[in-house]
Amino acid sequence: MTAAAGTVLSAHGLRKDYGKDAALVRAVDNVSLTVAQGESVAIVGPSGCGKSTLLYLVGGLERPTAGTIELAGEAIDHMPEAGLARLRRHALGFVFQSFHLVDELTALENIELPALLAGASPRTARERAHDLLQQVDLEDRAEHLPSALSGGQRQRVAIARALANSPLVVLADEPTGNLDSGGTTEVLRLFEQLRVGGQTLITVTHDSRVAATADRLISMRDGQFVDETRLTGGTRSLSELTGLEG
Repeated sequence: MTAAAGTVLSAHGLRKDYGKDAALVRAVDNVSLTVAQGESVAIVGPSGCGKSTLLYLVGGLERPTAGTIELAGEAIDHMPEAGLARLRRHALGFVFQSFHLVDELTALENIELPALLAGASPRTARERAHDLLQQVDLEDRAEHLPSALSGGQRQRVAIARALANSPLVVLADEPTGNLDSGGTTEVLRLFEQLRVGGQTLITVTHDSRVAATADRLISMRDGQFVDETRLTGGTRSLSELTGLEG
Protein backbone atom coordinates (compact mmCIF):
# COMPACT_ATOMS: atom_id res chain seq x y z
CA MET A 1 0.00 0.00 0.00
CA THR A 2 1.28 3.48 -0.85
CA ALA A 3 1.05 6.35 1.64
CA ALA A 4 -0.96 9.41 0.70
CA ALA A 5 1.12 12.28 -0.63
CA GLY A 6 2.89 14.01 2.25
CA THR A 7 1.91 11.36 4.80
CA VAL A 8 4.80 9.99 6.85
CA LEU A 9 2.96 7.90 9.43
CA SER A 10 -0.57 6.53 9.52
CA ALA A 11 -2.35 4.23 11.94
CA HIS A 12 -5.88 2.90 11.62
CA GLY A 13 -8.10 1.14 14.15
CA LEU A 14 -5.27 0.62 16.64
CA ARG A 15 -6.08 -1.41 19.72
CA LYS A 16 -3.80 -2.64 22.48
CA ASP A 17 -5.01 -5.04 25.16
CA TYR A 18 -3.17 -6.26 28.22
CA GLY A 19 -4.33 -9.27 30.23
CA LYS A 20 -7.51 -11.17 29.50
CA ASP A 21 -11.01 -11.95 30.77
CA ALA A 22 -11.76 -10.04 33.98
CA ALA A 23 -8.21 -8.66 34.06
CA LEU A 24 -8.38 -7.25 30.52
CA VAL A 25 -7.15 -3.68 30.17
CA ARG A 26 -7.67 -1.90 26.83
CA ALA A 27 -4.90 0.70 26.84
CA VAL A 28 -5.57 1.91 23.27
CA ASP A 29 -9.08 1.60 21.87
CA ASN A 30 -9.71 2.00 18.12
CA VAL A 31 -7.38 4.94 17.53
CA SER A 32 -6.52 6.29 14.07
CA LEU A 33 -3.81 8.85 13.38
CA THR A 34 -2.27 10.40 10.27
CA VAL A 35 0.85 12.56 10.48
CA ALA A 36 2.15 14.64 7.58
CA GLN A 37 5.79 15.17 6.74
CA GLY A 38 7.17 18.05 8.79
CA GLU A 39 4.19 18.14 11.16
CA SER A 40 4.55 18.40 14.94
CA VAL A 41 1.80 16.59 16.88
CA ALA A 42 1.31 16.67 20.65
CA ILE A 43 -0.85 14.06 22.38
CA VAL A 44 -2.05 15.01 25.85
CA GLY A 45 -4.18 13.44 28.53
CA PRO A 46 -4.13 12.19 32.12
CA SER A 47 -1.80 9.46 33.34
CA GLY A 48 -2.97 6.03 32.24
CA CYS A 49 -4.98 7.31 29.27
CA GLY A 50 -2.90 5.27 26.79
CA LYS A 51 -0.82 7.99 25.17
CA SER A 52 2.58 6.42 25.90
CA THR A 53 1.30 3.03 24.77
CA LEU A 54 0.17 4.62 21.51
CA LEU A 55 3.63 6.12 21.02
CA TYR A 56 5.26 2.72 21.56
CA LEU A 57 2.86 1.15 19.04
CA VAL A 58 3.60 3.62 16.24
CA GLY A 59 7.31 3.36 17.05
CA GLY A 60 7.36 -0.42 16.75
CA LEU A 61 8.28 -0.91 20.41
CA GLU A 62 4.96 -2.68 21.08
CA ARG A 63 2.77 -4.82 18.85
CA PRO A 64 -0.89 -3.86 18.41
CA THR A 65 -3.65 -6.28 19.31
CA ALA A 66 -5.52 -5.02 16.26
CA GLY A 67 -5.17 -2.32 13.62
CA THR A 68 -2.58 -1.25 11.09
CA ILE A 69 0.47 1.05 11.14
CA GLU A 70 2.37 2.38 8.14
CA LEU A 71 5.59 4.37 8.06
CA ALA A 72 6.27 6.02 4.69
CA GLY A 73 3.79 3.59 3.14
CA GLU A 74 5.43 0.47 4.61
CA ALA A 75 3.29 -1.69 6.90
CA ILE A 76 5.06 -2.25 10.22
CA ASP A 77 2.36 -3.74 12.46
CA HIS A 78 3.31 -7.32 11.50
CA MET A 79 6.87 -6.67 10.39
CA PRO A 80 9.40 -9.27 11.63
CA GLU A 81 11.51 -8.12 14.57
CA ALA A 82 14.66 -7.84 12.46
CA GLY A 83 12.87 -5.48 10.11
CA LEU A 84 11.52 -3.44 13.00
CA ALA A 85 15.00 -3.12 14.49
CA ARG A 86 16.30 -1.84 11.15
CA LEU A 87 13.40 0.60 10.91
CA ARG A 88 14.00 1.94 14.41
CA ARG A 89 17.68 2.49 13.64
CA HIS A 90 17.17 4.30 10.34
CA ALA A 91 13.73 5.92 10.29
CA LEU A 92 12.77 6.67 13.89
CA GLY A 93 14.33 8.66 16.71
CA PHE A 94 13.26 8.20 20.32
CA VAL A 95 13.39 10.64 23.23
CA PHE A 96 12.46 9.27 26.65
CA GLN A 97 11.61 10.92 29.96
CA SER A 98 14.59 9.26 31.68
CA PHE A 99 17.08 10.12 28.90
CA HIS A 100 18.40 6.52 28.52
CA LEU A 101 21.95 7.70 27.89
CA VAL A 102 24.84 5.25 28.28
CA ASP A 103 26.52 6.35 31.52
CA GLU A 104 29.99 5.19 30.48
CA LEU A 105 29.98 7.16 27.22
CA THR A 106 30.61 10.87 26.75
CA ALA A 107 27.97 13.16 25.28
CA LEU A 108 29.69 12.92 21.90
CA GLU A 109 29.90 9.12 22.06
CA ASN A 110 26.23 8.79 23.05
CA ILE A 111 25.21 10.82 20.03
CA GLU A 112 27.39 8.96 17.54
CA LEU A 113 26.35 5.50 18.78
CA PRO A 114 23.12 5.20 16.70
CA ALA A 115 24.98 6.09 13.51
CA LEU A 116 27.65 3.48 14.23
CA LEU A 117 24.98 0.85 14.91
CA ALA A 118 23.32 1.77 11.61
CA GLY A 119 26.57 1.13 9.72
CA ALA A 120 28.07 4.61 9.37
CA SER A 121 31.84 4.89 9.36
CA PRO A 122 33.44 6.15 12.60
CA ARG A 123 34.47 9.36 10.85
CA THR A 124 30.99 10.03 9.48
CA ALA A 125 29.35 9.22 12.81
CA ARG A 126 31.71 11.53 14.69
CA GLU A 127 31.25 14.41 12.26
CA ARG A 128 27.49 14.06 12.51
CA ALA A 129 27.70 13.96 16.32
CA HIS A 130 29.74 17.14 16.39
CA ASP A 131 27.23 18.86 14.11
CA LEU A 132 24.37 17.80 16.37
CA LEU A 133 26.17 18.95 19.52
CA GLN A 134 26.46 22.33 17.89
CA GLN A 135 22.77 22.26 16.98
CA VAL A 136 21.78 21.64 20.61
CA ASP A 137 24.35 24.18 21.83
CA LEU A 138 26.49 21.71 23.78
CA GLU A 139 29.78 21.73 21.88
CA ASP A 140 31.61 22.56 25.11
CA ARG A 141 30.18 19.42 26.79
CA ALA A 142 31.31 16.94 24.13
CA GLU A 143 33.68 15.04 26.44
CA HIS A 144 31.48 15.14 29.54
CA LEU A 145 29.84 11.98 30.89
CA PRO A 146 26.07 12.17 31.54
CA SER A 147 26.73 12.36 35.29
CA ALA A 148 28.48 15.70 34.72
CA LEU A 149 25.53 17.20 32.84
CA SER A 150 22.38 18.87 34.12
CA GLY A 151 19.00 17.29 33.40
CA GLY A 152 18.31 19.73 30.59
CA GLN A 153 21.72 19.08 29.06
CA ARG A 154 21.21 15.31 29.24
CA GLN A 155 17.88 15.62 27.49
CA ARG A 156 19.41 17.81 24.80
CA VAL A 157 22.06 15.12 24.26
CA ALA A 158 19.25 12.54 24.06
CA ILE A 159 17.45 14.66 21.45
CA ALA A 160 20.66 15.01 19.44
CA ARG A 161 21.09 11.23 19.63
CA ALA A 162 17.53 10.77 18.33
CA LEU A 163 18.49 12.89 15.30
CA ALA A 164 21.74 11.02 14.58
CA ASN A 165 20.37 9.06 11.63
CA SER A 166 18.17 11.86 10.23
CA PRO A 167 14.94 10.02 11.13
CA LEU A 168 11.67 10.47 9.32
CA VAL A 169 9.91 10.81 12.68
CA VAL A 170 11.06 11.68 16.20
CA LEU A 171 8.90 10.19 18.97
CA ALA A 172 9.15 11.86 22.39
CA ASP A 173 7.66 10.40 25.58
CA GLU A 174 7.27 13.05 28.33
CA PRO A 175 10.54 14.76 27.30
CA THR A 176 10.37 17.32 30.13
CA GLY A 177 8.97 14.99 32.80
CA ASN A 178 12.24 14.81 34.78
CA LEU A 179 13.40 18.39 34.26
CA ASP A 180 13.31 21.54 36.36
CA SER A 181 12.03 24.79 34.89
CA GLY A 182 15.43 25.73 33.48
CA GLY A 183 15.90 22.36 31.78
CA THR A 184 12.35 22.49 30.45
CA THR A 185 13.02 25.89 28.87
CA GLU A 186 16.14 24.50 27.14
CA VAL A 187 14.18 21.59 25.68
CA LEU A 188 11.23 23.76 24.68
CA ARG A 189 13.54 26.02 22.71
CA LEU A 190 15.03 23.01 20.93
CA PHE A 191 11.65 21.45 20.13
CA GLU A 192 10.51 24.74 18.63
CA GLN A 193 13.66 24.85 16.49
CA LEU A 194 12.99 21.31 15.27
CA ARG A 195 9.38 22.16 14.42
CA VAL A 196 10.36 25.26 12.48
CA GLY A 197 13.08 23.23 10.76
CA GLY A 198 10.53 20.73 9.42
CA GLN A 199 11.31 17.71 11.61
CA THR A 200 8.29 15.44 11.99
CA LEU A 201 7.56 15.11 15.73
CA ILE A 202 5.05 13.13 17.78
CA THR A 203 5.19 14.02 21.46
CA VAL A 204 3.15 12.73 24.40
CA THR A 205 3.26 15.08 27.34
CA HIS A 206 1.66 16.44 30.49
CA ASP A 207 3.45 19.74 29.99
CA SER A 208 1.28 22.51 28.55
CA ARG A 209 4.35 24.39 27.32
CA VAL A 210 5.58 21.41 25.29
CA ALA A 211 2.12 20.81 23.83
CA ALA A 212 1.80 24.47 22.85
CA THR A 213 4.83 24.24 20.55
CA ALA A 214 3.08 21.69 18.29
CA ASP A 215 1.14 22.26 15.08
CA ARG A 216 -1.67 19.98 16.23
CA LEU A 217 -2.94 19.02 19.67
CA ILE A 218 -4.81 15.76 20.30
CA SER A 219 -6.49 15.04 23.64
CA MET A 220 -6.78 11.44 24.79
CA ARG A 221 -9.01 9.81 27.42
CA ASP A 222 -9.49 6.15 28.31
CA GLY A 223 -7.53 4.92 25.30
CA GLN A 224 -9.36 7.06 22.74
CA PHE A 225 -8.94 10.42 21.04
CA VAL A 226 -11.56 12.86 22.32
CA ASP A 227 -10.55 16.20 20.81
CA GLU A 228 -8.21 17.70 18.25
CA THR A 229 -7.11 21.30 17.75
CA ARG A 230 -4.94 22.90 15.09
CA LEU A 231 -2.39 25.23 16.68
CA THR A 232 -0.24 27.98 15.24
CA GLY A 233 2.94 26.58 16.84
CA GLY A 234 3.96 28.03 20.17
CA THR A 235 1.45 30.87 20.30
CA ARG A 236 -1.26 29.36 22.52
CA SER A 237 -1.07 27.54 25.82
CA LEU A 238 -2.64 24.16 26.48
CA SER A 239 -4.80 25.61 29.27
CA GLU A 240 -6.38 28.00 26.75
CA LEU A 241 -7.32 25.08 24.53
CA THR A 242 -8.37 22.19 26.76
CA GLY A 243 -8.17 23.04 30.43
CA LEU A 244 -6.06 19.93 31.01
CA GLU A 245 -3.42 19.79 33.71
CA GLY A 246 -0.06 21.05 32.53
